[in-house]
Amino acid sequence: MKERLIQLVYLMISFTLIIGSLTAGNAIQSLLDTAIPGSIFGMLLLFFAMVIGIIPPHWVQPGASLIIRFMILLFVPISVGLMEHFDMLVANALPILASAVGGTLIVLISLSWFLDRVIAKGK
Repeated sequence: MKERLIQLVYLMISFTLIIGSLTAGNAIQSLLDTAIPGSIFGMLLLFFAMVIGIIPPHWVQPGASLIIRFMILLFVPISVGLMEHFDMLVANALPILASAVGGTLIVLISLSWFLDRVIAKGK
C-alpha cells in the first residue's frame, strides 16, 4: 500500500512537470504570437531543463511512460478528423506531400552537414 502511494506521488510530480512545461510553452506562444504551437515550446523548455540538470529525467519518466503506453488512444481523434475531412485532404495532397518531402530533405541535409562538421572537428 505504501509503495503504491509513493508511486502515485512520483506520477503526480511527473505530470505536474509535464503539464507545467506545457502551460509555460503556451504562455510563451501567446506572448510571441507565433504560429509555433505552445506544446513545442513547452517540450523544448522541458528538454533544456533536463539537459541543464534543473529537472532530473527520472522525475519525468513515470508520467512520460504512462503517456507513451496509451499514446495510440491519442491518435483516435486525429484519425476520425482525417476520415471526416478526407476530401479536403485529397484536395491538398500535393502541398502536404511537398512539405513532408521538403521538410525531410531539409532535416537530412542539415543533419549531415552538422555531423560532418562535428566529425571533422573531432579529428
